[in-house]
Amino acid sequence: MNVLTIYAHHNPRSFCHAVLERFSDGLRDAGHTNEVVDLYAIRFNPVFDDRDGPDWIDDSVPDDVLEHMHVKRSLLEGARNPLRRLMVKRWIGDRDDREVVRRLHALGAPRDVAEQQAKVARADALAFVAPVYFVGFPAILKGWIDRVFSLGFAFGMTADAWRGDVAGRLPLLTHEKALIIQTTIWNEESYEAGLKAAMKVLIDQYALHYPGIKRIEHEYFHAVHGADDATRRAYLDRAYSLGREF
Repeated sequence: MNVLTIYAHHNPRSFCHAVLERFSDGLRDAGHTNEVVDLYAIRFNPVFDDRDGPDWIDDSVPDDVLEHMHVKRSLLEGARNPLRRLMVKRWIGDRDDREVVRRLHALGAPRDVAEQQAKVARADALAFVAPVYFVGFPAILKGWIDRVFSLGFAFGMTADAWRGDVAGRLPLLTHEKALIIQTTIWNEESYEAGLKAAMKVLIDQYALHYPGIKRIEHEYFHAVHGADDATRRAYLDRAYSLGREF
């Protein structure tokens, strides 16, 4: 199986990195291929900005919704200087909003996003290795999902979805599995009391299963800062097993 592992921790000497290494060892010994994307090492930009806009609108938008979006006006207002505004105005020309939307979407994703999307498309399964920050992913990993799992790549939109119905989102990813491994500050009791359930909804179900990934597994290595050596060794053994049994 071809696995794409997205790793997000700023310190290459962290316990989280040791988890990544043991998980990778397990994948290798099981005969899987594993491409690791170290988001901090490549300095991935997690900030969604104007460059990402064309990736988030397409020809599926209904006429009534499109009318309220004021696409041409928004593009002109977003131009940050007179020269840029003139260039945008010429690019728009005498086209109507629908044609502008088609041209926008045809521009495609920014280069850094397109590179990540190509990696995702090549993979049979995904893995994520990161600490828990504020009951979720680190900002750099959350931003990776925000930018990479875009409209037309990770999901599509029905007319009802454009009008606000969450059930109208169309899954486009076809991966068999995603595994999430996260180190935590708080103990297992804290997660069983509600944190785990919240993350299951936001990450497992919405961010990964909803776009089409068939099976989601989420493994927590709790309270790593206060863990003794035996517990840490057990966590690393478990990371290896997760790769070996992937």
